[in-house]
Amino acid sequence: MMKRNRVTRVIISAVGLVLTVQPLHAQKEIFNPVYTGVTSLSIAPDSRAGAMGDVGVATDPYMDINNQYWNPSKYPFTNSQAGISLCYTPWLRKLVSDIDLANLTGYYKLDDYSALSGSLTYFSLGEVFVSTDGGQSISNFAIHPYEMAIDFDYSRKLSENFSAAVGMRFIYSDLQYNYDDDVFPGKAFSADISMFYQNYIGVGRRDCLLGLGLNASNIGSKISYDGGQTNEFIPTNLRLGVSLTVPIDEFNSFSISADANKLMVPTKPTFRQFLDEVDPEADARDAATIQKYTSDYAQWVAGTGYNELSPMAGIFKSFSDAPGGFEEEIREIYWGVGAEYNYNDQFFLRGGYHYENEFKGNRKYFTVGAGFHMNVFSLDAAYLISTAQSNPLDQTLRFTLSFDMDGIKQIMGR
Repeated sequence: MMKRNRVTRVIISAVGLVLTVQPLHAQKEIFNPVYTGVTSLSIAPDSRAGAMGDVGVATDPYMDINNQYWNPSKYPFTNSQAGISLCYTPWLRKLVSDIDLANLTGYYKLDDYSALSGSLTYFSLGEVFVSTDGGQSISNFAIHPYEMAIDFDYSRKLSENFSAAVGMRFIYSDLQYNYDDDVFPGKAFSADISMFYQNYIGVGRRDCLLGLGLNASNIGSKISYDGGQTNEFIPTNLRLGVSLTVPIDEFNSFSISADANKLMVPTKPTFRQFLDEVDPEADARDAATIQKYTSDYAQWVAGTGYNELSPMAGIFKSFSDAPGGFEEEIREIYWGVGAEYNYNDQFFLRGGYHYENEFKGNRKYFTVGAGFHMNVFSLDAAYLISTAQSNPLDQTLRFTLSFDMDGIKQIMGR
């Protein structure tokens, strides 16, 4: 018998993901997050943005290789012809040691106006040993649930100050913890559309760099784990941002950035709405009530037509379907602000804050980090401090290692 039965690790991992979108105490108002599949696509992979409150759609693209996740249309504005970056994010480190997110990103500028870029994201749920119903471990029978995505983008300057990009993504999610014939890995395809504008503006006596960004990501098919009988929305997201870089002197500069995000996924009808029809006096937070009506609730949701909504219909519906009306729609917008100090394009200090309404996910945390850049490589680190509830990344140190191909060429040519 194995010393440790780890079949519960999938459950622990799922709980970790849920904890990013669920408060730990009962609320008077209804907790009603926007539900999606493949939640790993919503995890910020790189340490620069991760240290700035998960902000990146409009930040200065000059030396940032990890624009692929935030806004691929920034690549034509980078200073190097090519670059590659490897990001590593531990997950639930207080509970387990082998759950993590890895991201490999690269780009190549075809000329001064266009670029090709791509990334590979892999979210591992670690090694899981399958157990029998009696709790006995089955020797030599381990599985490795995971999610992955691979994407490619083409970006081009449409003017000296404005660029756009389009891209495609393939998503694969294998969360099986047994070999049930009715459970299959999920597959989906999606597209991204992004835009970026930057220009110098006068602020006082200084010429400051203003950046504006937009990224509509994961616009695509639903994902299914039962052969297409039921389908889940993928995290289609609209991200808008602004950034302002202020030069202090020849060697020092300071920037401040902000992003706002809206999941373009319809809000699932709530359990409270269901109870209002069948048992108005029941408490939606009572465990016995939940157990009693879980099956009926699933059938009721199917009857509302929620499961049959197409991805495109869901996008348009997502802006006006919240049960609480306009006030609840506003709650579904989550945002971040971040700041970065730059010394001579070599040393960076960063900080930020991320906010999500307590009834829509309750992800609230501060972030700090630093970076060091040389002509060949860059090393960035980020640290997250949760302020609302247990967060899978709370007190976790993340790293990003990036390589500048122009710098490598210079060394190789010497």
